Amino acid sequence: MPKMKMFSNSIVPLPSSGVTPTGMIVNAVAPVHVSDVMPLHFHLALPKALNDELESRVEKGEIISQEELSKKYVVDQSSVDALTNWLRNEGFQIDHVTPDRSGVYTHATVDQIQKSLGVHMVRVTTDGMTVTAASDVPSLPESVAEAVEHIGGLQPFVRAHKHLRRQPLNRGRTFIEPPVVDDGYLVGKILTAYGADDLNITGQGQEIAILIDTFALDDDVREFWARNGINNNLANIVKINVGGGSLPSIEGEESLDTEWASGIAPGAQVRVYASGGLDFTALDRALDRIIEDVAERPGLRQVSISLGLGELYLHGPSGEIAAQRQKYLRLAAAGVNIFVSSGDAGSNPGPTGHLSNGPLQPEYAAADPSVVAVGGTSLVLDDTGRVLSETGWAGSGGGKSHYFPRPSWQRNRSIPSGAQRLVPDVSLAADPAHGALVIVNGAPISGGVGGTSWSAPVWAGFCALMNEARQRAGKPRLPFLNPLLYPLTDTNSKAFRDITSGSNGAYSAAAGFDLVTGLGVPNLADLLAALP
Repeated sequence: MPKMKMFSNSIVPLPSSGVTPTGMIVNAVAPVHVSDVMPLHFHLALPKALNDELESRVEKGEIISQEELSKKYVVDQSSVDALTNWLRNEGFQIDHVTPDRSGVYTHATVDQIQKSLGVHMVRVTTDGMTVTAASDVPSLPESVAEAVEHIGGLQPFVRAHKHLRRQPLNRGRTFIEPPVVDDGYLVGKILTAYGADDLNITGQGQEIAILIDTFALDDDVREFWARNGINNNLANIVKINVGGGSLPSIEGEESLDTEWASGIAPGAQVRVYASGGLDFTALDRALDRIIEDVAERPGLRQVSISLGLGELYLHGPSGEIAAQRQKYLRLAAAGVNIFVSSGDAGSNPGPTGHLSNGPLQPEYAAADPSVVAVGGTSLVLDDTGRVLSETGWAGSGGGKSHYFPRPSWQRNRSIPSGAQRLVPDVSLAADPAHGALVIVNGAPISGGVGGTSWSAPVWAGFCALMNEARQRAGKPRLPFLNPLLYPLTDTNSKAFRDITSGSNGAYSAAAGFDLVTGLGVPNLADLLAALP
C-alpha cells in the first residue's frame, strides 16, 4: 500500500446524512449519480523559496517580465508529469495544464473519483441547489503529490457570490438623503464626481478583463451607451467562454460590469471571461485563462472581479485560497491591477454574502495582498454631478484578514498598527439607494443598482484611463498600485478624498485610512499627477 498524502484543506467534513449546523441537507449519493462527471482542479505550488521571492518582489511594486515569469517562477515539469501520468492511469481525463504548470484541470466520474481519491460522495442541498460532493478528506500517493497543495472541485457548493445590490423596496426606510428616484446615475456624473471628466482620455489602447459567469446582452450594452451618449461599439466587447459549455442566464452582475467598464473607458477593449459557474474550479480556470492572455496582450493590465466569499468559509490559507493566491500574485507580478469588490454585507458577511450574519471577517479575494480591494460609499450628487455628500456605505466589506500578514505598504504612520492585512484599500460609490443606471433585458433596473460590484469595474475603467494617459506622456503602464497609493497618505497630495463618516457594522469611517473606505475615493486628475 503506497504512503498517502492527505488534503484536509480541500473539503469541509460532512456527515453521511442529516442537516449540518449551517443548514445544509446531506443525503447519501444515489446510484444514478455515480456515473456523473465532475471537473477537478489540482493546484501545484511553487517551491517555497521561489514563492517567497516572488511575493517580496510584488510587495515592492516590481514588474517582472513575461520571460522571467515563464522561465523562473514555474512548477517543475517532473512534478506535473508524475501527477498527470497517475491521473491518466486512474481513468481521469486531462483537460488542461497551465503554462506555469501550477494547475491541472481534469474530469472523471463520481465513481472513479471515490475510488482514486479515497473519498465518499454525498448529495448536498444548500442555497437553492443540490450537488454531489465529497464528505471526507481526499488523498493522493505521496509519490505523485509532492508539489500538489490543493484539490479543488470536490465540494462545488463552496462558491463565490456576486456583489450586486438593488435598491431595497422597504418604503418605510428613512434616508439621510433622498434616494435616487430615477433609473440611477449616468457615467458622466460619476466621471465628474471623481475628477475624471476633463482628462480627454478614453482608455485607448488598453484592455480590461472582467471575470464573471456569463455575458451581458449586446442590445443591453448598446442601450446603456445610447442613454449615456457614449460613442462605443461592440467590436470593443470580446466574449471568452472559458469552459466552452452552456452559460447561465443573465442576472444583472454581468450587465453592470460590462456596461460600466465600457462606459468609463469607451476606448478600451473589454474582455469578458465567462466562467460558466461560480464554483471555484470554474473561476480558477477563468483566472488561468486571463493569465495566459496577459502574456500575449500588453494592454491587458486591469481586471475587475465583483465576487467574493468570507475568508473563514474557505477552509484556511492552504486550500482554495492558496490556489487563487498564486494566480493573483502572478498577475500582479506582470503589472496587472486586479480590482476586487470588498463585499456588500459589511464587517460580518454571512455565507450567502448578502446578510451580515457571519463572523467578523473580510471577504476573499478582496483580502488577497496582490489585489486592490474596493469598498463602497454612499454618494449623493446634484444635477451637475457636484458632490453633495459622501459617506461610508453600510454594506461596504472591510476588516482585518485572518490569514494574510500586513504587507509593507500598509505599514506607515497613517495606518492603524497591527499585523494583519487590512481591507479595503480604496472605495467608490456603491449604495443602491444612490445607484447606477444598468440595463437588463432591454430596460433599466428601477431605481438603479449598487453594491461594490459597481465600485470595482469603475476603478478598473479609471486604471485604463490612467494607463492611456501615462503612455501618452511616455511613461510605462502602472505597476501594482497599492505600493504607490499608500505612501500618498504621508504627503499633501489631493489624490484621495477622505471619507470620514459612515459605518459597516464593527468599523466606522474616520479621518485617514479606515476599514470601511480604505484610503478614500479618488480625485482622478490629482491621482494621475501624483503617481511616479
